[in-house]
Amino acid sequence: MNHRTMMTTTLRTKLTTAAAACLLAGAALIQAVAAPAVAAGASASATASAHEQVRQLYLTLLGREPDAGGLQFWTQAVANGLSLASLEAEIKRSAEYVQRHPAPSAGPSKIPATPNNYYVSPNGSDTAAGTKAAPFKTLARAAKAVTKAGTTVFVAPGTYAGGIKTTASGTAASRIYWVSTTKWGAKIVPPASSSNNSAWDNRGNYVSIIGFDVDGSKIGSGKKWVHGIYTGGSYSVIEGNHVHHLATTIPCNSAGGSAIGVDSYYKGVKGDVIGNVVNDIGPAGCTYVQGIYHSTSGTIKNNVVYRVGSAAIHLWHDATDIQIVNNTVSSSVFGIIVGGGDFYFTRAGANNVHVHNNIVYDNKYGISEQGTTGKGNTYRNNLVTKNTTYAFQLRNGLTHTGTISSEPLFAGYSRTAQAPNYTLSASSPAIGRGLATYAPAADIDGKARGASIDLGAYQR
Repeated sequence: MNHRTMMTTTLRTKLTTAAAACLLAGAALIQAVAAPAVAAGASASATASAHEQVRQLYLTLLGREPDAGGLQFWTQAVANGLSLASLEAEIKRSAEYVQRHPAPSAGPSKIPATPNNYYVSPNGSDTAAGTKAAPFKTLARAAKAVTKAGTTVFVAPGTYAGGIKTTASGTAASRIYWVSTTKWGAKIVPPASSSNNSAWDNRGNYVSIIGFDVDGSKIGSGKKWVHGIYTGGSYSVIEGNHVHHLATTIPCNSAGGSAIGVDSYYKGVKGDVIGNVVNDIGPAGCTYVQGIYHSTSGTIKNNVVYRVGSAAIHLWHDATDIQIVNNTVSSSVFGIIVGGGDFYFTRAGANNVHVHNNIVYDNKYGISEQGTTGKGNTYRNNLVTKNTTYAFQLRNGLTHTGTISSEPLFAGYSRTAQAPNYTLSASSPAIGRGLATYAPAADIDGKARGASIDLGAYQR
């Protein structure tokens, strides 16, 4: 084993190369704490206790027994006053720890470290502790365990029964994160017998749901799913998910449904829907089932939505103060609907809605205002074409500006292909035609947009 030497006034220790890379950064702290204590000495009982505490931290955080040099050094430091919290922080900064706990690859978002963490794996057990070494087996079990702000649930690739409900709330400074550790690797499917009509029903505030695949194609018995990811909480983030083949065989009635729903019914505000792919939703031509359905404030950015029975993106109820920016919507009945009606708590209607930099292509209807709307809405720099009934239908004397009516020239467009290619070809008129105002810094794949902003979800 390779080692690196670190000196203190009276001690010499050897650390593994992987751990030492970052532990050296804490040398000043250890010198300040350990050196005076070493001179004073420590009792045998304190040393024995510290020895076991250090050993357990190595096993828990690094998954191995400590090397002799590291064990000696840290044991002496802990026996003489170094807190276990300080030692844990030092180990978590090491390269070895970082290698064992890589950042999730769910998408552009950076998932911060949280004080509480649970793990879910198809090889786990719901009687386990939910740790990385002993993960839970189901999302439902993890949902029961999550009770505190500042919690991340890491879900390994595999297939999981949906129909879950999450109720715990984070805070502005300490969110709750549900993360598929591989983008779309954690697949949520209907259970054999479904008692819920939603794949995921979130009622907590400050909750992020990132990187899951919600597949409603294989229907079991019981209730059919009409909702994919639904959130009634405030400050929700639904990001980087794939929601598809949902509610395609349900009766077309006013019960409605959506692939992603952000709702104000429970007084939720500020819901962000970012970088999702939504496709094959609802019975064809059914006006009650939507792709992304938003009824409060927030953002809808960098999404790709296609083949939806009604609207690809639909604002209704108490929707207001929303940015609909850099989305690509296609092959649906309605492209984007901005409107308010059937109100829950207000009758003001959809106002201060900014629809910029979108591609709305090959739908029956393009961008329309319906129900009650305000005069503060803006429609700028969108590519809107081949929508057979109309391109725009706006109210209150509003007009659209900077509109492009040319073919978007996608790299591989098809109304029927399983996965059409909505990236832009080199000759696309959508390249460089976007506004910086409200535009996300990166595209759906995390590629920086820079100063020249393309229309739609993808930056070339």
